[in-house]
Amino acid sequence: MAKFTNLKIFDNFAIIKFSKMKNLTQRRTIRKYADRKVSTDLLHQLLEQAERTPTMGNLQLYSVIITKDDQKKAQLSPAHFNQPMVKEAPVVLTFCADFRRTTLWAKARSARPGYDNFLSFINAATDALLYCQTFCNLAEEQGLGTCFLGTTVYMPQMIIDTLKLPKLVFPVATITLGWPAESPAMTDRLPLESIIHEEAYEDYTPERIDEFYVTKEQLSENRHFVEINNKKTLAQIFTDIRYTKKDNEAMSEGMLKALRTQGFLPSSD
Repeated sequence: MAKFTNLKIFDNFAIIKFSKMKNLTQRRTIRKYADRKVSTDLLHQLLEQAERTPTMGNLQLYSVIITKDDQKKAQLSPAHFNQPMVKEAPVVLTFCADFRRTTLWAKARSARPGYDNFLSFINAATDALLYCQTFCNLAEEQGLGTCFLGTTVYMPQMIIDTLKLPKLVFPVATITLGWPAESPAMTDRLPLESIIHEEAYEDYTPERIDEFYVTKEQLSENRHFVEINNKKTLAQIFTDIRYTKKDNEAMSEGMLKALRTQGFLPSSD
């Protein structure tokens, strides 16, 4: 299990009135939410608008589980390492790769579906992630705040069991949603030159790595993380504490097992 609690991070958030986001260059991840409901009408409007997202074969290979009930959020919380916003946000949305609906439709129309395989999972996961991102953009344009939970694929079986997901449905993304009660600093990003490759992939030399990561490494908060965790470099924060080889391998096994259970991989029996 990933050791998120080992990384010492100190928050200093101010509660302010949050205005609508004008564009992506202003977006912030929101983890603290005001005591104010997100109306069902607004939520459904945004989810419907997000359906214009590109999708493979126009099949819309996704479903979203809306969780508002406090007890149900508490049941989901352990799967997300008990991050406080899972319980505190007015709404938790779990976006699922879903080939079940398409499969049942095909069977009901004298067609022979063949979507119980890994390629179909990748296609459905891509659809679900695109839909999730479009929804986040639309929600933030309305002044709502979101936090993307990468923990969704760490212990997927817990989410599958809690949300009673049937075969050919798999959770791939979760966001917490609500009206912001904070305006955190914007996080850093690598320069454009570090992620683009003209015509073909140009591998990274040590000199280019230094050039692209020096700003991130010199940020005072990142230097502080390195110091208080007794590490020599920022990279070690990620390899030794946040995303270790041991944890990645263990959670990969859990994910593969869940994919078999949900019918996207052949049984190991």
